[in-house]
Amino acid sequence: MSIFGSMKTAVSGMNAQANRLSTVSDNIANANTTGYKAVSTSFSSLVLPSTAGNYNSGGVQTSVRQSVSAQGDMTYTTSGTDLAISGDGFFIVQSPDGIPVLTRAGDFSPDKNGNLVNAAGFTLMGYPYTSGPPAVVVNGFDGLLPINVNQSGLTAIESTAANFKGNLDSDMPVVPLADLPSANQDPGVDSTGKANTFKTSMVVYDKLGAKVQYDLYFTKSAGATGTTSGEWDVAVYRHDAAATGSSPFPYSAAPPAAPGDALVGSGTMVFDTKGNLITDATDPDAGTITSNLPLVDSISNLNIDMDLSQFTQKAASNSGTGTPNGQPASEVTGVTIDKDGTVYANYDEGDPRPIYRIPLATVASPDELTLLSGNVYQANGRSGVTVTGFPQTNGLGSIQSGALEGSNVDLAGELTEMIESQRSYTANSKVFQTGADIMDVLVNLKR
Repeated sequence: MSIFGSMKTAVSGMNAQANRLSTVSDNIANANTTGYKAVSTSFSSLVLPSTAGNYNSGGVQTSVRQSVSAQGDMTYTTSGTDLAISGDGFFIVQSPDGIPVLTRAGDFSPDKNGNLVNAAGFTLMGYPYTSGPPAVVVNGFDGLLPINVNQSGLTAIESTAANFKGNLDSDMPVVPLADLPSANQDPGVDSTGKANTFKTSMVVYDKLGAKVQYDLYFTKSAGATGTTSGEWDVAVYRHDAAATGSSPFPYSAAPPAAPGDALVGSGTMVFDTKGNLITDATDPDAGTITSNLPLVDSISNLNIDMDLSQFTQKAASNSGTGTPNGQPASEVTGVTIDKDGTVYANYDEGDPRPIYRIPLATVASPDELTLLSGNVYQANGRSGVTVTGFPQTNGLGSIQSGALEGSNVDLAGELTEMIESQRSYTANSKVFQTGADIMDVLVNLKR
């Protein structure tokens, strides 16, 4: 056995423990870093050839392992742009020099331009809704743009469709054809003073976001015949064309100084003996039926497809509710981010509108990713290629808005490893010191 060999082995042991202490110090320093993944040191022996009577000490080498695939604890915040991933996947972010990388650090906030940037200066990337719902590029980062939440200016969306549903009272009286609203006539009232028609209203929006109100009339025009339980006349007028007297009828041909007809749509609804709307003409008693009523408003230049297919005719009070699409001219009040990664712009009036969708990326072996400064990762030959997809699809996790994923460092375990490293380093130094003392003995033999 070589004395120099044992001293070199001791040095190898001290270097290994120094590496271990380095990973421990990194973990402790980043115990509160958002999305940080702990690293650990693995040891493996180095063996030199030996003979039966002579043992050659080898040494020890270390390798660093990452626990990227281990989920950190989730904490909730008051910021809607703080994002955490529950499950597998990484955010795709762009470095200041334009290189796309991966991260779990979702502490994003708008910069001076409105782009979402995390604490390390990386910009969150996503697909825009410029041409409808986006499609993901599974094997690359093409089409990704910085997510910008500074949606300034007014936005107006024209109404093109509406769903109108409810119930028509089967006990309503039948009104003569000459007195139907579609003939621009007032159906009047019955002997008890109850209106012979069911009237309701709906507001839609033109191209400029201006509100346009329509008056809808549902009037029973025929009773039960054969396999039907009732036939109803449907008429839709512009509200601003109503008469100013005690009755809105007759509606004027058009508002003052405006061309066009005040009647924007009319049709017939036929119900079967169970009170359900007949939506096809297979029943010979149905005649001409309406389940989708086109509204053509030449005054506001609107064409709206109104779906009436969910109406019923039961022995219950008249009721109806409409949900048209479109939006009045209004400003953005903020953004919200859904679990599937959709970023919505919220308005003073109207429904939220999707503007971006955040994808997630993954690799076959996340623990083999290359760690870069800023708590970001890059794929390499050991980790496998990057595969991109939307949250909650193909095994990817979901996005939690208003939350952050904490570090997965176990402080108690790190402190224990620190003590072990210190003891092992001291023991190796004693071996080195003992070898040095033996060398002194050999040198002194000559004296």
